[in-house]
Amino acid sequence: MSLLFTPLELSSPRGSLKLSNRIVVAPMCQYSAENGEAGDWHLMHWGNLLNSGAGLFIIEATAISPEARITPRCLGLWDDRTHAALADKLTRARALAPTVPIIIQLAHAGRKSSSAVPWDGGQLLELEKGGWHTKGPSCVPHLEGERDPQELTADELQKVLHDFVEAAKRAEAIGIDGIELHGAHGYLLHQFLSPISNHRDDHYGGSSENRMRFVLEVFSAVRKVFSGVLGIRLSASDWIDGGWTAEESIELAKKLKASGADFIHVSSGGISPKQQIKIGPNYQVHFSKKIKAASGLTTIAVGLITDPHQAEAILQEGDADLIGMARAFLFRPRWGWEAAAVLQGQVTASAQYWRCLPKEAQSVFGQVKLGQR
Repeated sequence: MSLLFTPLELSSPRGSLKLSNRIVVAPMCQYSAENGEAGDWHLMHWGNLLNSGAGLFIIEATAISPEARITPRCLGLWDDRTHAALADKLTRARALAPTVPIIIQLAHAGRKSSSAVPWDGGQLLELEKGGWHTKGPSCVPHLEGERDPQELTADELQKVLHDFVEAAKRAEAIGIDGIELHGAHGYLLHQFLSPISNHRDDHYGGSSENRMRFVLEVFSAVRKVFSGVLGIRLSASDWIDGGWTAEESIELAKKLKASGADFIHVSSGGISPKQQIKIGPNYQVHFSKKIKAASGLTTIAVGLITDPHQAEAILQEGDADLIGMARAFLFRPRWGWEAAAVLQGQVTASAQYWRCLPKEAQSVFGQVKLGQR
């Protein structure tokens, strides 16, 4: 039997979360919210991806406060208004698709906030053009020539931690199955981990242990208030000399497991434009393999995994437990169905779509019965 279409269970204080297969829709920012509120775009987007055949869907980076957004158009979950909008669109999307477990990625962009949307250049917005003052571990800008972020004070760090906790409580109230903290791609939690962005001289900076401290504090605080599955997305390497390393990622993964982590989503890069990423198929899988072997955490591998046989091989080699894909699902929204046809797996699909396959391939949907007149 194909491992890609073998069920997997994620444990949590709430109980076991059962995934029907090992395919994960990784989080993808849509930059389509109004004042943080989910809208019709999200209803369409989520409903579409919940019909993809994937065993798990992760909602895009969702800001824990207005200033935590990457752009003014980012999704949020920080007050009753954003809570109601997200709950409404998610409830409606779920009603239009098979039952699929859902995780939400909670995020703070730190020094990479106050940016234009990608199709408008993605650069730091000027204050007079809708931007805001950014904050980070240190007064070190992401790009040379940008205005400096303000260093977070001790009180402000407690505010950030509080915002993560409150967003987690809202996710619990909405009935979301899990949370993924965003500790990757150069955003705030990653900024604390990396010596490229963290130049603090207090107990949150300097040594590797100190740089991990805030991430672990946030994780532990969220674990106390959220009973569902809880994990983190991590950039396993900065791909730059003097940056965060794979060895440090392994140590952090061990600490996170001891703190109650249920999974780790292994990505890389994003802290500096000077990074030297060696991009190609499976280019991040070796990080997942090392972290999985050393920590025992359930791992999601991601990055230029596009072919069913490629995904299957990663699982057969034991390099990861789950396969994450993002942009591949935008181009081929039924990738899970295609993979099932190739690997003799089965997926669950809405009955309205059963007729899309020829009879010889309908085993992908199990024992479907189509009436004739």
